[in-house]
Amino acid sequence: MRSTDKTTEAARVMSICNACRYCEGHCAVFQAMELRLEFNADTVDYLANLCHNCGACYHNCQYAPPHEFALNVPAAMAELRQENYGVYAWPGFMGKLFVNNGLWVSLLSIIVITLFAITTAQLTGNDFFSAHANAFYGVIPHNVLAGLFGAVGLFVLLALTLSCIKFWRAMQLPNPLRLNYRQVGQGIKNALTLKYLDGGNGQGCSYPDETPSMARRWFHQFTFWGFMLCFAATSTGTILHYGFDLPAPYGFVSLPKLFGILGGLGLIIGPLGLLALKIKADPTPKGKTNKGMDVSFLVLLMLSAATGLGLMLLRDTSLVGITLCIHLGVVLTLFLSMPYGKFVHGFYRLIALVVFAVETQDHKAIVGTPKTDTQTKIKAA
Repeated sequence: MRSTDKTTEAARVMSICNACRYCEGHCAVFQAMELRLEFNADTVDYLANLCHNCGACYHNCQYAPPHEFALNVPAAMAELRQENYGVYAWPGFMGKLFVNNGLWVSLLSIIVITLFAITTAQLTGNDFFSAHANAFYGVIPHNVLAGLFGAVGLFVLLALTLSCIKFWRAMQLPNPLRLNYRQVGQGIKNALTLKYLDGGNGQGCSYPDETPSMARRWFHQFTFWGFMLCFAATSTGTILHYGFDLPAPYGFVSLPKLFGILGGLGLIIGPLGLLALKIKADPTPKGKTNKGMDVSFLVLLMLSAATGLGLMLLRDTSLVGITLCIHLGVVLTLFLSMPYGKFVHGFYRLIALVVFAVETQDHKAIVGTPKTDTQTKIKAA
C-alpha cells in the first residue's frame, strides 16, 4: 500500500475529524469518513476526490491553525489530489512530467506545436498569408487536420481510459455491468449539478474568503457546459461532413457554429471567473500545490475558446493561416494535458461520487476494505 507524506497527513487529519465530527453535515467527505475507523492510501485518495475544496470545513474547524492539531482538510485533500495526477496516470512518466512542470510544459508545447503547424501549412504549397476560398482548409487540408487530431485523440482517449481503470480498481468497484444504475445515476447527478459546491448549507463555497458564495459553482458550470457545447460543435461538424457530405466551413446559422459560439463564450467566462477567484482566494486552505498545472489548464481552455472564436471571425482574411496555427497549438496542448491534470480529476471525482452513492445507500464502506470482504458485500447488496 502506498505511503507518502501526503497520504500520511490526510490520514492524520481524517482520524482527528472522525473523532470530532463537528463538520459531519458539510459534504460527502465527512459522511464517507464516518463509515470508517482507519484510513489507508486508497481511502484517503477516495476522500480527496470527494472533496470539492469549498473551504467551509476549514473556516468552521476549531482545530484549524493556530491550534496545535493544525487541521486543514482542504489543503490536505488538494495536495493529495495533486499527487493522484501522477499516481494514476498512464503512462506514469507523463503524469509526473506535467504535475511537476505543468505551466512550463504547457507553454513549451504551445510553442513547439504552433511551429509544427506553421511548418505543415507551408508544406501544403499554399500562400500562408493569403485569404482562401476554402477558409482554414485552404491552409491545412481537411485530411491532414483529421489525421493529426485523430492520432492525438486516440492517445488521449487511451490515456484517460487506462488512468480511470486504475482509479476504478483502487476504488474497488465491480465490473460496470454489475453496478446498481440507480446508484450510478445518483453519483452522476451529484457530479453534474456540483452538489458539493454548496458549502453544506446551500449558500455556496467559502471561497475566495470565508463568506459563502455561489460564484465558484456558477463559473464551474460555465466552464463545463462551455466545453460540452464545443464538443457538440465538433461532433455535429463531423456528422455533417461524413454523414451528409457537407464539409466546413459552415454558416453562422448552423448547429456547429451555434454550439461553438455559445461554448466558446462559456469557456471564456468560466475560466476567467475561476482565475479571478484563485487570485483573490486565501492561500491557506488551498494547500501547497503546484498552481502551474491548474492555472495552465484554465488558461488553455480560455485560449482555445478565444482563438477558436478569432478563427471564426478571421477565416476569410489573410490572417487565417497564423490564427489557425495558434489555435491548433493551443488545442493540441490542451488535449495532451487532459489525462494529467484537472480534466482527468473530473473523471476521478465522478467515480468517487458513484462509490459514495453506493456506500451511502448500502451503509457499508467499500474503498479501503479487504477485497474479499468487498466482493462479499457487493454480492449481498
